[in-house]
Amino acid sequence: MITEKAVIQEELIERINQAAAGLSIDTERYMEKAKQSVNPGDTASKTSEILIKQALENIDEANPDWTFLASRLYLDNLYREAGKNRGFEPSLKYGGFYQLLDTLTKKGIYSPHLLETYSREEIEELEKIIDPENDLLFHYLGLYTLATRYLATDHEKNVYELPQERWMVIAMHLMHQEVPGQRLELVKEAYWALSNLYMTVATPTLNNAGKTHGQLSSCFIDTVDDSLQAIYDSNTDIAKLSKNGGGIGVYMGKIRSRGSSIKGFKGMSSGVVPWIKQLNNTAVSVDQLGTRKGAIAIYLDVWHKDIESFLDLKLNNGDDRMRAHDIFTGVCLPDLFMEQVEERGDWYLFDPHEVRRVMGYSLEDFYDGTRGDGEWRKKYRECVESKELSKRKVPAIDIMKRMMKSQLESGTPFMFYRDEVNRKNSNPHEGMIYCSNLCTEITQNQSPTEFVEEWLEEEGSLMKKYKPGDYVVCNLSSINLGRAVPDKVLERLIRIQVRMLDNVIDINTLPLPQAERTNRKYRAVGLGTFGWHHLLAKLNIEWESEEAVRYADELYERIAYTAIRQSQELSREKGSYPAFSGSKWETGEYFRERDYTGDDWEELRQLVQENGIRNSYLMAVAPNSSTSMIAGSTASIDPVFKPFYHEEKKDFKVPVTAPELDHRTYDIYRRSAYIVDQRWSVRQNAARQRHVDQAISFNFYVPNTIRASVLLDLHLQAWKEGLKTTYYVRSTSNDVEECEWCES
Repeated sequence: MITEKAVIQEELIERINQAAAGLSIDTERYMEKAKQSVNPGDTASKTSEILIKQALENIDEANPDWTFLASRLYLDNLYREAGKNRGFEPSLKYGGFYQLLDTLTKKGIYSPHLLETYSREEIEELEKIIDPENDLLFHYLGLYTLATRYLATDHEKNVYELPQERWMVIAMHLMHQEVPGQRLELVKEAYWALSNLYMTVATPTLNNAGKTHGQLSSCFIDTVDDSLQAIYDSNTDIAKLSKNGGGIGVYMGKIRSRGSSIKGFKGMSSGVVPWIKQLNNTAVSVDQLGTRKGAIAIYLDVWHKDIESFLDLKLNNGDDRMRAHDIFTGVCLPDLFMEQVEERGDWYLFDPHEVRRVMGYSLEDFYDGTRGDGEWRKKYRECVESKELSKRKVPAIDIMKRMMKSQLESGTPFMFYRDEVNRKNSNPHEGMIYCSNLCTEITQNQSPTEFVEEWLEEEGSLMKKYKPGDYVVCNLSSINLGRAVPDKVLERLIRIQVRMLDNVIDINTLPLPQAERTNRKYRAVGLGTFGWHHLLAKLNIEWESEEAVRYADELYERIAYTAIRQSQELSREKGSYPAFSGSKWETGEYFRERDYTGDDWEELRQLVQENGIRNSYLMAVAPNSSTSMIAGSTASIDPVFKPFYHEEKKDFKVPVTAPELDHRTYDIYRRSAYIVDQRWSVRQNAARQRHVDQAISFNFYVPNTIRASVLLDLHLQAWKEGLKTTYYVRSTSNDVEECEWCES
């Protein structure tokens, strides 16, 4: 066991000089302050703590490189702790990789399959490509986040795994079922993609890959049927997923409204709010492996009779018995509602149970196939005209005002434009999309799981039978645009990335059989991106420009083409997803409705139609807040919060600058989240949405003093330009400089 000893001044100077090598920082004053602050008897750990804190204090817009000094000092700590626990000299940085796998497998941290699948010779070959130099890519907050939340430790939280080993373990885990002849090369490619921070995997994969516990998927969507059995079964299923680290979207639009009948007795139903409060308690009490509360978003249709009380759920005033502060809300909006809002027309609210009983169909099971016309509005008008159906008439703009009021107070509800989503569904032959997920980027077929019967067998076993529905699962990873595009590795990266995502489907362990069935039926993945503002800054493209809109269109078409091509090639190797027959992929409609033309697209369309495609859904742009921080880039497709700000931590504030901030990039970053004209953000997003087969986590950034008419215009623009969803309305009480657009 290697023990700590006190640091002497010569070692201190050498350590600072080594950490500062190649950085654009002035170390003289820092060195003098360090000598005064570090006492002769201080241990290496205590010294590091002092040095890191002083390095962070120097970060500002003019001196962003201090974050890398802090990161390198923190790395020294990790190397020293791992060396002490694993028995190697910290100057080596990394110890034996096989020994690490063996130790943590015996401790029950790593899954045995790593040592069962890979021979010692293969593991030692992989160890040779582990590159400690790639640790220098991390800025401080990224490394701190990775180390404190995701690196594998023993049960006492002692440091064992180091950053490059986390990337290698993920690569090995995601490739362990590949054919032995090509497996090692695929592991090396996956490690290359991860260790160079060209891509990140979703946080459940980042945390759980290679370990004995936890699943790898980020997102789930449940559809709750209108029965007591279904409601309680759904709550149990959601608790199981929440325990394993999943974020969950829940569609509750089929549940009868307050005052509806139960078994023919009128006025007996208490509506959706009590069931939502029950899910709120589940979110709080069933946390995600002790790391955070469960995360649940609940969606309701804007024609549901309970919509008004639903929109008040997260308000801070009123009757707290009618509030649910720990869930998130989303509203499912048809085109007709938005038309009525714009025209200041009337809107009618219905009880879905009564609609099924009186009209013989469910209103939520239809959508408008074209803008301005379709089955949904025909059915809606039948309901409006029915003399047998009870209904409530309200001005459409009043409902919209309640939504916007809630958005400015709580950030929600999220907006789900159901007609556009279903028009662009690549698998309409298999079902309907009722809502999105927790982060609004997943749009896939859904249906409720139905209870059939229960019985007692002769030996005393109680049996229950269900008809499984489509319980949506999505598996995510994202491209770091700020690194991958300038380094010209996009095509190589996407080739390995699609395979990694597809493998998650086969190796994942899901706690719900209906989710497992849906996962394999559709083989859905969500290849996303982050670092958009980072990339614009490096290319010197202004956010509020036609050039940015045009570039979004071109880049995401390129990403879509490469992802589709790779999934098509993978289908030739491993087979198409089971529900391929009858899909828009098979008919070629997928390509025609996006107006994909040219020889390359025509060739790809023919290949997909003739040979199939591996994944039914391919792209989805998630928020990526944690993983983009680890990768040192900007989140998702969002603008930076500010070029320079402070991230709050438990015992200090961590200063953060925009990535690669200097005199060349500052002007692009200066137009930050609460300054840029949100109308340009909508236009960019509309351009990329054409190429993203699912949806995009897209935030509005507005002052909380924004005029209602301006916020309304943003929502109308988003809907008109073909966005499928919008995420938070992020409002700030701070004075927003240069906000000409929000006054117009």
